[in-house]
Amino acid sequence: QVRLVESGGGLVQPGGSLRLSCAASGSIVSIVTMAWYRQGPGKQRELVADITSGGTTTYADFVKGRFTISRDNAKNTVYLQMNSLKPEDTAVYYCKFVVIDRDFTVRTYWGQGTQVTVSS
Repeated sequence: QVRLVESGGGLVQPGGSLRLSCAASGSIVSIVTMAWYRQGPGKQRELVADITSGGTTTYADFVKGRFTISRDNAKNTVYLQMNSLKPEDTAVYYCKFVVIDRDFTVRTYWGQGTQVTVSS
């Protein structure tokens, strides 16, 4: 069983910044990818950013130049630095890990979600 614990969400004014963290614990042999998704009110969950254990990154167009995804493989932790936040960034943010477990099975795990609200 792998658990993902998120932190760092909150209320911030437009133009402000937040840093989200997500740490994994449990039976992990290796991490394939780490990602952040978000789901706004009345919307489907969408990919925000993705990073491989080797550091290759991808970003959704709506966050390029504003958000940065990074990871600490030794700590099984992924981060999302969010700058120049806009009201439309308001959503519940979820981390996702794709891992190889100790049964050598590829599995996907999700964090519990953390609320980010951008409002004046």
